[in-house]
Amino acid sequence: MSAQPEPAPGPTAVDGVPRGQAVLDDLVALLDLERLEDNLFRGVSPPVSLPRVFGGQVAGQALVAAGRTVPEDRGVHSLHAYFIRPGDPSIPIVYETERVRDGRSFTTRRVLAVQRGEAIFALSASFQLEQHGLVHSEPMPVGLPAPDELDDLGARAVRGESSWMSGLPRPLDIRLIGEPPRSRSTGPSEEPTRLWLRADGELPDERLLHVCLLTYASDLTLLGSVLARHPAPTGEVQMASLDHAMWFHEPFRADEWLLYECYSPAASGGRGLARGRFFTEDGRMVATTMQEGLVRVPGSGERR
Repeated sequence: MSAQPEPAPGPTAVDGVPRGQAVLDDLVALLDLERLEDNLFRGVSPPVSLPRVFGGQVAGQALVAAGRTVPEDRGVHSLHAYFIRPGDPSIPIVYETERVRDGRSFTTRRVLAVQRGEAIFALSASFQLEQHGLVHSEPMPVGLPAPDELDDLGARAVRGESSWMSGLPRPLDIRLIGEPPRSRSTGPSEEPTRLWLRADGELPDERLLHVCLLTYASDLTLLGSVLARHPAPTGEVQMASLDHAMWFHEPFRADEWLLYECYSPAASGGRGLARGRFFTEDGRMVATTMQEGLVRVPGSGERR
């Protein structure tokens, strides 16, 4: 990664969770993997007490590992990934990159994240030389409040007070539109969950870094849209990402406001499917994501 920007003034914590430029710089450093061999990289987790590695982190790091083996003139346009085992945040993660194909327009990579000799995450990513072609996309939702019209409710408002991620350092500024999906006062809703987000500071001008930051952010709130379509459960819900896919349509900056719209079209078998769309403030749809996750309500008696 390139040199980091000077820290900017601003709040250092929200709801007791560290945030701001310094925290963002820590995330950028977290994505700056150590290169062990041409196709072998090593990453670490934040120095906080967590029961498992955050899925967005391992996805972002794996994408960095893939991108480090690809020419800079080829940007990532899609990724597909599986979460195989919970990662241990107390030990490093080794990322094994396979150079599947280097074509004239497209480059394909596979990455396996390994701890203690076992795979915890697998990713396939495709990169493309910039090309011109047909252009269209879905329109951005209208009539929504702007980010500066919304309160910064803090990480716990989105993740939940009892979430295992509630103490994770917060490199993003998140402005939720409406009540959180986990809110007890919110009944079932057919409306998507919507929020504005951006990196909580300035980022270097490095295209891969911005894509990896958005990959990290995409896993924070997506699966919560499954809960939004049902009455609030009476006990703790077990949730875990199973697979994740993203498509990147147009260039964007992750340190500028992006509208993230999340909606769950289906749920069954203890799993929920969620779809997300990212829009810039000027209405361009720049990325789409899909995720299936484990969503186990109290009393189901099931085990992964």
